[in-house]
Amino acid sequence: MEMVVALAIGVLAASGIWLLLRPRTFQVIIGMSLLSYAVNLFIFSMGRLKVDSPPILDGATDLSRLADPVPQSLVLTAIVIGFATTALFLVVIIATRGMTGTDHVDGQERDS
Repeated sequence: MEMVVALAIGVLAASGIWLLLRPRTFQVIIGMSLLSYAVNLFIFSMGRLKVDSPPILDGATDLSRLADPVPQSLVLTAIVIGFATTALFLVVIIATRGMTGTDHVDGQERDS
């Protein structure tokens, strides 16, 4: 289980960094989103990956069997903030493309 999560974090981070280095603004935004998903998954996995753990405390539950709820709440908050930020960036990109006529990061088309 840990290997699958580690590979998923690695693939998301590598894809996000690769897209961040692309010349188009939309690809940069998607790369930032993938990188934030990788960080969220990393934070979520730091709360101990437990299978068949009870989510609610009762008197007979051993506390060492429970998953930590703090990383889960942090990731949930980060997902909401990341979605709002991505929506704002996309609106700004659409407005910038309308004003400049290009969607390159540096604002200029390369001669090919």
